[in-house]
Amino acid sequence: MKHEFPVITTERLVLRKMVATDSKDMLEYFSDEQVMKFYGLSPFESEEEALDEIRWYDRIFETDQGIRWALQTKEGKIIGSCGFHNWDQRHHRAEMGYELSRAYWGQGLMSEVLTAVIDYGFNTLFLNRIQALVEPENTQSLRLLEKAGFRQEGILSQYEFTCGKYDDLYMCALLKSEYINRYRRTQAL
Repeated sequence: MKHEFPVITTERLVLRKMVATDSKDMLEYFSDEQVMKFYGLSPFESEEEALDEIRWYDRIFETDQGIRWALQTKEGKIIGSCGFHNWDQRHHRAEMGYELSRAYWGQGLMSEVLTAVIDYGFNTLFLNRIQALVEPENTQSLRLLEKAGFRQEGILSQYEFTCGKYDDLYMCALLKSEYINRYRRTQAL
């Protein structure tokens, strides 16, 4: 991906590169316990932690391991992020992750974002499989992924050790063939 960072525009958001000046907005939602409940990290306490996260986004992009977009409102506020990590180019798969400021929950914004990011994954990165790991208690995220066409493939028992505990995770996935068939069905209606 040694090229310019892609910008994606949806109906209500601009998906763009996260930059250091976004750290204050990022800290605002990453310091919220509800946003961080299933993120695998403790709530952020400083802007430096937000800057570290932004540096990780830069690193995965520069090393062709993934891409993470800042979710910017038309007014210019950063309200979350979405993208791919653990990109395995040989096997044409990547893991998807996302988070959204609680003030914007329940408005359909993440569905809008996932539609654009999934399309980018299959049609620009040439992925064959997009997967997401989700804690079983994170029912909102599971519903969001199901709505986007993902299916639960199984549970990975005590798969991660985060915040002092072992977490079970659902492996959810969407294959390119499923995505194409789903798109064709919606076009036929």
